[in-house]
Amino acid sequence: MSTESTGASRVRASDAEREEYARLVREAVTEGRLSLSEGDERLATVYAAVYRDELAPTVSDLPRQGSTWGRPGPRRTREEPDNRPPAWVGFGRHASFVLVVAAILITIWAVSSAHFFWPAIPLAFLAIGLFKHGMWTRWGGRRSWR
Repeated sequence: MSTESTGASRVRASDAEREEYARLVREAVTEGRLSLSEGDERLATVYAAVYRDELAPTVSDLPRQGSTWGRPGPRRTREEPDNRPPAWVGFGRHASFVLVVAAILITIWAVSSAHFFWPAIPLAFLAIGLFKHGMWTRWGGRRSWR
């Protein structure tokens, strides 16, 4: 096929677009819509594609479910609601865990009659972790994880 006559109207595919189509093909294989051999063939076609219009036929017979398959442009975004609890809930759980572990360690130390307060070492690490979690929560780091 000659690309000289149609080369001006065709747009080259980016690596990100190829990866998006490859992900869609992998999902179709995982869902059982494609066999392993057909998935391999389509993945080979996706990675060998040079232009955007060569990518669309690899997923054209698969259900779209509100996605932007076959349309060039920005990648689709997730429309799922964020059902995670607020960040302070995770910090509260972490603080509760540290307090319970501290109580257990101090109880073991008191019962063992040790001269050196050895629970200070693990409690220092737990306190550092709790402090870092608090700073992460305060700065809104929760939104960066997906």
